[in-house]
Amino acid sequence: MREFSQLLDGLVYTRSRNGKLRLIADYLRRTPDPDRGWALAALTGGLDLPAVKPAAIRAIVEERVDPVLLGLSYDYVGDFAETVALIWPKPADQPEEVDDGSLSLAAAVDRLSTLGRSEAPRALAAMLDRLDASGRFALIKLATGGLRVGISARLAKTALAQAFGLDVDHVEEVWHGLAPPYGALFAWGAGGARPEPGDMPVFRPFMLAHPLEDMRVDLAEYAAEWKWDGIRVQIVHAGGETRLYSRAGDDISRSFPDVAAAFATPGVVDGELLVKGVAQRGEAASFNALQQRLGRKAVSARMLADYPAFVRLYDILFDGAADMRALPWSERRIRLEGFAAALDPARFDLSEIIPAADFAALEDIRAGARDAAIEGVMLKRRDSPYVAGRRTGLWYKWKRDPLTADCVMMYAQRGHGKRSSFYSDYTFGCWTGDPATGGELLPVGKAYSGFTDEELAWLDRFVRNHSVARFGPVREVEKTLVLEVAFDSIHESRRHKSGLAMRFPRIARIRHDKPAAEADRIETLRRMIV
Repeated sequence: MREFSQLLDGLVYTRSRNGKLRLIADYLRRTPDPDRGWALAALTGGLDLPAVKPAAIRAIVEERVDPVLLGLSYDYVGDFAETVALIWPKPADQPEEVDDGSLSLAAAVDRLSTLGRSEAPRALAAMLDRLDASGRFALIKLATGGLRVGISARLAKTALAQAFGLDVDHVEEVWHGLAPPYGALFAWGAGGARPEPGDMPVFRPFMLAHPLEDMRVDLAEYAAEWKWDGIRVQIVHAGGETRLYSRAGDDISRSFPDVAAAFATPGVVDGELLVKGVAQRGEAASFNALQQRLGRKAVSARMLADYPAFVRLYDILFDGAADMRALPWSERRIRLEGFAAALDPARFDLSEIIPAADFAALEDIRAGARDAAIEGVMLKRRDSPYVAGRRTGLWYKWKRDPLTADCVMMYAQRGHGKRSSFYSDYTFGCWTGDPATGGELLPVGKAYSGFTDEELAWLDRFVRNHSVARFGPVREVEKTLVLEVAFDSIHESRRHKSGLAMRFPRIARIRHDKPAAEADRIETLRRMIV
């Protein structure tokens, strides 16, 4: 555990991407199997220790520490694992706090993965007694599955590839055919044979787009199609199995069994997962409707009926066993049209090409698009191969202009990771009517991005100096600060008191100049619903 805890400490305090890559690569090169494999699983979100829950950890801490003190400490520190690591008392028979290196990462994982929920917390407590604060922090992060050290799964895989001279896209292609602690993967890195997925339905990295920004392109060289507002998915059928993968490579097949069951043709396609809406007469509904099904491990018959899913196809990677990725987009499009013709039209359709004579005409078409399921326009070079990642000049995304509203800050919550000392997550609201005649503020969204580090420091001071109540890590503030909030769209929501939910809200600017009474009304936001 000592080496793993040192790695996490280094990642927490390293801001640069290249610095994080070096730390992980160095750790993977010098650490023996299977410890490095379990560390890689933890960094990529592939480690699951279901017997250890945060509530159970809190219970064993409260047996040793005054619960009030624990609560106050957590409020101050802002991160549960860090709080427990710092407050955990030293055993009476231990003269000083030290990690002697006797507890390996593999031993900790093996022990916690083989115990039931009634036994695991005691075993965890015994391990915490053997570690210093850094080791305790690492172990709790490992056990609860939430590292929050500024590492994405892709970054960890990139570090692995750099450590052993591998191609990260080739690593991605075999990743889902392997299981922790990835012995075959490290054997490949040491000069052995590349693991082959065989007939398994494995994930291939997506081709991504650069923002168009102020560029203009020639539509003789680029095709335009709508950018739909669902989630990007890859559907793979191989070896008699079908799987759906998200852009991050997560297997989401169980959440969408209706789509998986309808895709039985060998091949790999890329598209946008959407649901059909009653109000839209069977056409694509908003992202808010899709959210009703995201993340569900089991989907009820009613959910399947109320929110039927389908995929709007963008591209084809494999037609049967034939790899299409090296072909130009124009040829892949023809192959995709033929492939899609054999699929169930209730579950799969094609993303249409926008018929625009030139870029000026496309601008007019885009400006008039406020369909709830349209996020913008994609521009794809007609001769582009399908290559993983973002490649300059091949694909561009041209999102529609965001909507904005002036809202009043209502609550603030501590952030996580490097923001754990700042109030960085802000809940804001709009008025039900004129506040001078009894109008009240109702929450319409929550945002934690869009501001600079300097603005974050200013907002944190405002929260601390204008708090009127505290609820654990959350503070209620005086309703005096107006925030201009940008968002992609807004939808009806039964889960929120205001009846509204914003899509991708972010802080556009702090309105020092605007009185809170002049912030927007709920009725104004309702008029933005499409």
